[in-house]
Amino acid sequence: METKEQHLSDFDFELSESLIAQYPLKDRAASRLLHVKPDGSVEDLHFRDILNLLQPGDLLVFNNTKVIKARLNGKKETGGVFEAMTERVTGTYEAISMMRASKAAKPGTILYFDHPEGKEPARAEVLGREGEFFRLKFDRPVLEVLDEYGKVPLPPYIQHAAEKSDESRYQTVYAKYPGAVAAPTAGLHFSRELMKRLEIKDCQFAFLTLHSGLGNFREIDVEDLTKHKMDSEQMVVNADVVDIVNKGKDEGHKVCAVGTSVMRAIETAVSTDGHLKEFEGWTNKFIFPPYDFSVATSMVTNFHMPLSTLLMMTASFGGYELIMDAYDIALKEKYRFGAYGDAMLIL
Repeated sequence: METKEQHLSDFDFELSESLIAQYPLKDRAASRLLHVKPDGSVEDLHFRDILNLLQPGDLLVFNNTKVIKARLNGKKETGGVFEAMTERVTGTYEAISMMRASKAAKPGTILYFDHPEGKEPARAEVLGREGEFFRLKFDRPVLEVLDEYGKVPLPPYIQHAAEKSDESRYQTVYAKYPGAVAAPTAGLHFSRELMKRLEIKDCQFAFLTLHSGLGNFREIDVEDLTKHKMDSEQMVVNADVVDIVNKGKDEGHKVCAVGTSVMRAIETAVSTDGHLKEFEGWTNKFIFPPYDFSVATSMVTNFHMPLSTLLMMTASFGGYELIMDAYDIALKEKYRFGAYGDAMLIL
């Protein structure tokens, strides 16, 4: 079974488009929660019920990345229209972007971004190309331009164009450091009220940063998963996180990874003795079954798309058969899938 689980086709299932959530619920914590127990049984709850499943001293590890409004539209100096999706901000005035246009932009091409009347225009020069990405140099700070003229980079399975409400809802309530183009979606279920109630219960919080990229939505094109290469993502695990997590682990409390991005960061920054260590840099870690986890004892995650690396990581943590059985139940019970969908807690 272990060898079989390393193949792409093992993570395929039929998902009706009607089960892919296109909009979030008004109340973050009102989403459904499928509680998956170690014995294989499941419990149908609401997300705020997580409060009853955690004990004083249990630790929740969050990703405090902030989603940037990465999608920019405009016209080239030649008049052709383009869409630029910022993948990574590489400096105050520079970024690398995916670009869609009728003709590929050549080095030296000037891009003019769409802007509301009366607002100061912004532009960028194409410096060159790196594989499928274009290196752009902006005439104003990149984050400033994105904040003023950019649109929220919703996942490709969400069919509506980004709306004003997405600017707050496709963002966790604790988002702090800008840089992600994909939200850490498990964290979207935590409302400020729920965070406060967890704090009153004496649950502990730790915040690391991993800037999730477009690679989360990229299709895998190899059946043998050992041949798949993940895109690199920038991450920071500082001394505060290390101290809180290692203390919680040593004292025997639950360590709950809130989302696949947190799990990926933890497993990148773990030392050989199973403790977290400080880390600042890049990770391209790809986790799929079979895999031995070192730190987290539980995990909150959304319901992911078929054939996705996010589903593979979830199956690695919960066990392939247990998670795929849970997905069968979620499909029958009409749980909502995707970034704006429902959640699963694996203990």
